[in-house]
Amino acid sequence: MVFCVLEEMRIRSLGVIDDAVVELSPGFTAVTGETGAGKTMVVTSLGLLLGGRADPALVRIGSKAAVVEGRIVMRPDAPAAVRAEEAGAELDDGALLISRTVSAEGRSRAHVGGRSVPVGLLGELADDLVAVHGQTDQQGLLRPARQRQALDRYAGDAVAVPLEKYGAAYRRLRTVAAELEEITTRARERAQEADLLRFGLDEIAAVEPRPGEDAELAAEAERLGHAESLAGAAQLAHGALAGDPEDPEGVDATTLVAGAHRALEAVRSHDPALASLAERIGELGILLADVAGELAGYADDLDADPLRLAAVEERRAALTHLVRKYGSAEDGIDAVLRWAETGAARLLELDGDDERITELTAERDALRAELSGLAQALTDARTEAAQRFAAAVTAELASLAMPHARVTIDIRQTEDPSGEGVEVGGRPVAYGPTGADEVELLLAPHPGAAPRPIAKGASGGELSRVMLAVEVVFAGSDPVPTYLFDEVDAGVGGKAAVEVGRRLAKLARSAQVVVVTHLPQVAAFADRQLLVEKTNDGSVTRSGVTVLEGEARVRELSRMLAGQEDSETARAHAEELLAAARADG
Repeated sequence: MVFCVLEEMRIRSLGVIDDAVVELSPGFTAVTGETGAGKTMVVTSLGLLLGGRADPALVRIGSKAAVVEGRIVMRPDAPAAVRAEEAGAELDDGALLISRTVSAEGRSRAHVGGRSVPVGLLGELADDLVAVHGQTDQQGLLRPARQRQALDRYAGDAVAVPLEKYGAAYRRLRTVAAELEEITTRARERAQEADLLRFGLDEIAAVEPRPGEDAELAAEAERLGHAESLAGAAQLAHGALAGDPEDPEGVDATTLVAGAHRALEAVRSHDPALASLAERIGELGILLADVAGELAGYADDLDADPLRLAAVEERRAALTHLVRKYGSAEDGIDAVLRWAETGAARLLELDGDDERITELTAERDALRAELSGLAQALTDARTEAAQRFAAAVTAELASLAMPHARVTIDIRQTEDPSGEGVEVGGRPVAYGPTGADEVELLLAPHPGAAPRPIAKGASGGELSRVMLAVEVVFAGSDPVPTYLFDEVDAGVGGKAAVEVGRRLAKLARSAQVVVVTHLPQVAAFADRQLLVEKTNDGSVTRSGVTVLEGEARVRELSRMLAGQEDSETARAHAEELLAAARADG
C-alpha cells in the first residue's frame, strides 16, 4: 500500500519557469515537451523540495528568489509523517505541505507543515518519500545500506525471522560488553575504592559508636567539668529551702511556707476563697519538700571523678575524629553510622566484581556464539535471495535494450583480525546491528566486462534502465512511495521503448511514478501526461505545465513521433500507442 502521494508542486522563478503548477497522478505521470522547454526543471524542483543543493544560478534572472512548494498526501502513520511531526510539523487535512526558497544570493530556507525547519530535515524525509534516478542525480538503491535493506525485504521471512533474533541478541551483547568493559577498565579504581572503604569501616568498627552517643558525652563532659560548682549551688539551694542543721536560728523557705499554711488553716472554714488559697499553699509546701529532697540527692550523687572526665574526653575525641572523616558537624556521629551502612553495601558490590566479570564473560561468549549462528543464517538467506533477484533483474534488462547485461549481488564480509568478530564461513568477521554482510549490486553491461558497482558500471542512460529494472523487481519490497526517473529511456527506441513504458506502468501499480521522457512509447503508458512548453512574449520566457487529455494528448504524442502535430500518419500511430497501452494495462 502506498503511504504517500506527491499530489502537486508549484514552481516559481526557477530557471525558465516563471510560475507553474505541476499536478501529478497517484499512478504513472509522464512529463514531456520540446528540448529546452524546462522538463528537467521538474526534476530539479523536486530535488530542491527534498533537500537538494541550493544553487543561486537556478533563480530566474530578475527575480529575488525561487520558490518550490509541494503537497504530499500521506497517512498519519507513514514514516515521513511521523518524522515531520517529531520536528513540530502538522498535517493539513491529511497532507504535508513542504516549501523551499532559494534566494539569488544563495540563502536557502525550508518549511514543513507550516514550521520553519533546517534544510537537513528535507533530506531525512526524502529517504522515505522519493527515489530519484536521473542522469546526474542517483539516489535510493545506489546506497549500499538501501540495497541491503531492499534485499532483506525481498527475501521476506527467510531473513526477517533470523534478523529479529539477531537484533535482540546484538543489543544484549552491546549491553553486556559495555558493562564488562566498565568493570574491567576501572578495576584499579574500584580496588582502590574498596581498600578505602575497608579502612574506614574498620576504623569505625574499632570505635563502635552508638547513635546519639556524641551528644550524650558532650552533656556528661559539661557536667563533670563543673562538678564542684554544681554541688555547691545544690547545697546552697537545699539550705535555702530546707534549712541548715548547723544554723538552728536560720530561716528557710519550707518553715515560712508551713507557717503561712497554718495561719490560713485556722480560719479557712469562714471563707471558701481563703480555703482555696490555703490548699495552694499546702501544695507549695509539698513541692518545696520534694525539690529540697532532690537537691540533697543530686549533691550526694554528683560524680566529680577526674578519671571519668578524662575517659569521657578521650571518647569524645575518638568520635570527633570519625565525624571529621566520615560525617558532618550538623549530624554528628549519626552521619558516620549512615556512611558505614552505605559503605558496607558498596563494598559488597565491589567485592562481587570478580564474580560479575566471570558471569558477564560467559554471557558475552554465549551471545557471540549465538550471533555467529544467526549471522550465518542471514548470509545464507541473503545469498539465496540475491541469486533470485539477480536473475529477475537480468531478465528485465533483456527487455530494456540491454540484452547482454548481467546483474549480480556481491555479499561479502570484512575479516576481523582481532578475533572478536562473529564466525561466518569458519572465520571471524566484523559485524553490526544487521549482521556481518556487506551487500552491493554489480553490473556487467556486456559479455567479457567485469562486474562493477552499478554506479560505476553503467552509463547514465544504462544506469536509469538498470535502476528501473531493479525497482520493478523490488516493487512492493522497497517502501519508497514515489519514484522519479529522468531520461530513463536515453538511447532506447522501438520495441525496447515500449518495454520501458510497460515496466514503468507495472511499477506504478504499487507506487507513484514520475518520468521525464522524450519517447512517445513511454508517455503512452502514463495515467497522466504533462506538457512543459514555453512561450515568448518578446522579453520574458515563461514555461507552463499543462495536463494533456484527449485530443491534446494525441497531438503531443504525434509531435513526439514525427515532429509534426498534424501529421495524419503520426496521429494514427499515436492513437495506436494509446490504445495498445490501455489494452496492456
